[in-house]
Amino acid sequence: MDDKLIARIQALRAKTIANGCTEGEALAAAAKVAELLDRHDLSLGDVEMRAEPCRQLAFESPLKKRIPLDDCIGAVADFCNCRVWREKTPAGGTRHVFFGLGTDIEAAAALAALIDAAVRSELGCYKTTTEYRQFRHRDRDLANKSFMLGMVSSIADKLMAMKAQRDEAKRGTGRELILLKTAVVDAALDKLGLTMREVPGVRRMIAPEAYDAGDAAGASLAIDPALTPRARRSR
Repeated sequence: MDDKLIARIQALRAKTIANGCTEGEALAAAAKVAELLDRHDLSLGDVEMRAEPCRQLAFESPLKKRIPLDDCIGAVADFCNCRVWREKTPAGGTRHVFFGLGTDIEAAAALAALIDAAVRSELGCYKTTTEYRQFRHRDRDLANKSFMLGMVSSIADKLMAMKAQRDEAKRGTGRELILLKTAVVDAALDKLGLTMREVPGVRRMIAPEAYDAGDAAGASLAIDPALTPRARRSR
C-alpha cells in the first residue's frame, strides 16, 4: 500500500472540506484523486497488484444530519475501483463499507466525505434563495430532501462519465488494468463469505422544483481536472 499516496488523498480531502466544499470543488478533488490513482496503477506490475491485500474501510458521516449518499455511493465505489455495502452500526444507524485495495478504499472514503460536505454546503446556499422561501414551513423538510436527492443523483452521473473516460484511457496502455483489479478485488471479496442482498429501489415523494434545483447544481458544472480548489459557481 502506498502510504505517501494515501497521505496526499487525505490531505486533499481535509483541505477541501476545511475551505467549505462546494460540488465544484468536490468534483475537482475527485478528478485529482482519479489522476493519482491511475498514475499509481500504471506504476504497479501485475504481480504487485495481485499481491496487494484487500481491506475494508467504513464511512459514516460524523454529523448528525444524514445526507442520502445511497444514491451515489455505488458510483463512488466504481469510480475508485472497489466494492461497497451498507451495514448497521452498533448504535442502530447505518454506514457504508468500502472494500478493495488500500489506496482505492481510502480514495473512496475521502470522496464520500467530500460529497457529503458539498451537499451540505450547496443545500445551505439553496435555503437562502427566493425559490426555497416560497415553500411553506411544513414542506421545507421535503424540499431539503428533494434538493439533496437531485444533487447526489447528478454527482453520480458525473462520476460515471468520468469513470468511463478513465477506463477508455487505460485501455490504450496495453495492460488490462481494469480487468486485473476487478478480478483481484472480487476474488478477495468471495473469501469473506459475506451474505449480501440487493435492496430494491425505494419510491420517494419529492418536491420537483427542489429536486430540479439540486440536479441543476451539478448539471451546470463542467467536469474538468483543471478546476481550481477555490473555484465557485456564481449564483
